[in-house]
Amino acid sequence: MTVNKGLLSIVENEPNFSNQALENAVYKIKAIDKDDGYQFIKSQFDMDEAIHNNTVLTQTQKNDILETLYTAQPHLQIGRYLKDVVRHTASIIDASIVPVAENETQHETFLGILQNVHAMQSLIPELYGVPASEKSRSVNDHVGTLNNIFSTTEDSTAPLFTRLKDIMQLIDTTARTNFTLATGTAAVRYANSQLVDFLATIVADSTDFQTTLDNRVNQAAGNMASLNTRISDALQGDPIGDLQALREEINVQVNLENRNLSDLATQIDTLSNNLSFASLAEDETLRGLMTIAPQDTNWLNYFINYENEKSNLNPIYTTDTDSDKSALIDQVLAERGLPDVTDATDLAAVADKAQRDTRIDTANFDRFTTEQKITKSCEQLSITTANRNINALSSTLLNNMNQHDRDEIARQLDLNESANTLS
Repeated sequence: MTVNKGLLSIVENEPNFSNQALENAVYKIKAIDKDDGYQFIKSQFDMDEAIHNNTVLTQTQKNDILETLYTAQPHLQIGRYLKDVVRHTASIIDASIVPVAENETQHETFLGILQNVHAMQSLIPELYGVPASEKSRSVNDHVGTLNNIFSTTEDSTAPLFTRLKDIMQLIDTTARTNFTLATGTAAVRYANSQLVDFLATIVADSTDFQTTLDNRVNQAAGNMASLNTRISDALQGDPIGDLQALREEINVQVNLENRNLSDLATQIDTLSNNLSFASLAEDETLRGLMTIAPQDTNWLNYFINYENEKSNLNPIYTTDTDSDKSALIDQVLAERGLPDVTDATDLAAVADKAQRDTRIDTANFDRFTTEQKITKSCEQLSITTANRNINALSSTLLNNMNQHDRDEIARQLDLNESANTLS
């Protein structure tokens, strides 16, 4: 049911979706750089933007530059990989993250993506019997970067962006008192700025800038190795290991979202279609067709076994625990009037119950006396008869038959559970 309060105010206005929350979180990390020579983060953001926004360089040239820079201590390329996350979330909002065939236009929308993510949350539990998260298909497995996954946490640990910000703050604070580290950060900052300034000078008819460009890029990349060593020497603990782990955590999340969103619509169609095919089993004629047409043995087995498995379904046999199971068996026994014979000394009643036991071949039993019926029944059920009087045989036979009644109900309960279990 939709909440009506406030509905009119939203249907008359555009939501204007954006990734501003992520940009704000990234800015807090970038803002540690006070632009006074002791940090290098801002220059990385500037360098990344200068490369991506340059209108003279070919895409191949841009990719080569980015690859050279990113290969050089990628965990220190804070500006680069944070801007990549921002671009990633923007591609979710404009739906360009969903691939399209060459010469085709994008038909997916942000709403369509969210609707498919929502559908996945119900389809997976219905078809697999587990939460969507167990299949790496939760909401955050698709759009977690937009959902502040790096700025929030569900336990007592600090969020990823907080941990990254703290390390950057530590580097900044230490660089203001440690000459060696200050020299390393300043060198990186200088090389980055030199590359940014150079990119601003090239024009459309430039033809001789490649050598200078390569030198600027290599200088920026080379200074990162020196900074990496200086950070390790100047700071306690394992800041480089932490930075590597943080970058890896971000990359894993972004790659997961890219993978999930790129085939989301296809997966939804597949799951929905298969669920629709499975529903055909309710129609006897179509069920017959589906035992012939599919080439996959799993599909064939499902439809071939459907009628038998459905006959095993009985809501009364639904339990959650073993203790529930025992109590349920007692309940069903009572509802069926079982045990219907409890006095082993009533030989006629025991013999009559034996004649109703489906395990016992009662052919020609009408020729036998009550004692003979009990003895013959014991023999068929592999109950020892030698050197035992009729009362002992009657007692053992009755216990066996009453236990069989209980076992049969337990078997039906297990069949119901099996038929109702996803596999």
